[in-house]
Amino acid sequence: MCENTRLSHWAKSCCTKMASSKSLAMFCFLLLTMFTNVALKAHARAFFVFGDSLVDNGNNNFLATTARADNTPYGIDYPTKRPTGRFSNGLNIPDLISESIGSESTLPYLSPALTGQKLLVGANFASAGVGVLNDTGVQFANIIRMPSQMAYLEQYKQRVSEIIGPQETERLITQSLTLMTLGGNDFVNNYYLVPFSARSRQFALPDYVVYVVSEYRKILKRLHELGLRRVLVTGTGPLGCVPAELAQHSRNGECWPDLQAASGLFNPQLQNMLDSLNREVGSTTFIGVNIRQSSIDFISNPAKYGFVTSKVACCGQGPYNGIGLCTPASNLCPNRDIYAFWDPFHPSEKANRIIVQQIIMGSTEYMSPMNLSTIMALDAAENV
Repeated sequence: MCENTRLSHWAKSCCTKMASSKSLAMFCFLLLTMFTNVALKAHARAFFVFGDSLVDNGNNNFLATTARADNTPYGIDYPTKRPTGRFSNGLNIPDLISESIGSESTLPYLSPALTGQKLLVGANFASAGVGVLNDTGVQFANIIRMPSQMAYLEQYKQRVSEIIGPQETERLITQSLTLMTLGGNDFVNNYYLVPFSARSRQFALPDYVVYVVSEYRKILKRLHELGLRRVLVTGTGPLGCVPAELAQHSRNGECWPDLQAASGLFNPQLQNMLDSLNREVGSTTFIGVNIRQSSIDFISNPAKYGFVTSKVACCGQGPYNGIGLCTPASNLCPNRDIYAFWDPFHPSEKANRIIVQQIIMGSTEYMSPMNLSTIMALDAAENV
């Protein structure tokens, strides 16, 4: 047996034991990190992204919609110093995950540049404004709702088959990594969009959460049917604490309790659903990402993470710079690294890096049942 194969078997065994033996955790982690770094060079994997504005990297640029980030000063800290359609001053969460797995960033699926070998890197299907429910984001008009995002994945598979053939395409899909980010808009831009919204008249909040989670389950099952086998699924952040909500509902900087209650109900039920789905499919396909906790960390103690504020957006207008979106006429902070929020709704690149660090290395408080480093080591060992 070759050394790499011995190491892969040991790494797999170690990953399995880590959950039950804390004394092995550090030693195993060091070994797994070493093994993953070696294996990644030999086993590049495609990366797919689905969801909303937290992960959209430019699809909405190609749509007639008001949910866009293609104006300055968006992208002010991106390598090109120009707006890209990312709702960020620089890199967003998918970019930083790509960076961590040694891959180039995926292109938006609607980009004309996504052709040939670029397709093999993966694709970003996300669209700002969407939610789990199809009626979420109707105010933005033309956005890529979830049925269309999944239909684009089917189209993607056909396009890749023309390059590498059906069998290799299925291998690419099953060995890929996926990020799914949904849910926040179903509360912010649907249930609580206006007083006495249609959904709030139809459902009490606890019943609405159950409904959204049940619809989310259908989306994830469809992704599994399409062949995806490693799917990072983020919960919502602390929705009531973003500058947009402080501007509308806060007198002294306190988070809006209604939206906080919504995320507090949604996230545990989402994780329970993921656990149930994994039992149903017989594998650890769906990985829960507790963005709420990683965000609360720097929102509740911004100084610990080098921020001067977690209440005021770097770019915006009005109280807390929380009114509207970021435009060329907005107030703009000179140093984005000391602001937790870039615009009224979205984290700064530095805050995104903190979130992604927990995705890569976080304990089960942040990643359930395991973090991305462990996933990558397990999968690399399996493929040696």
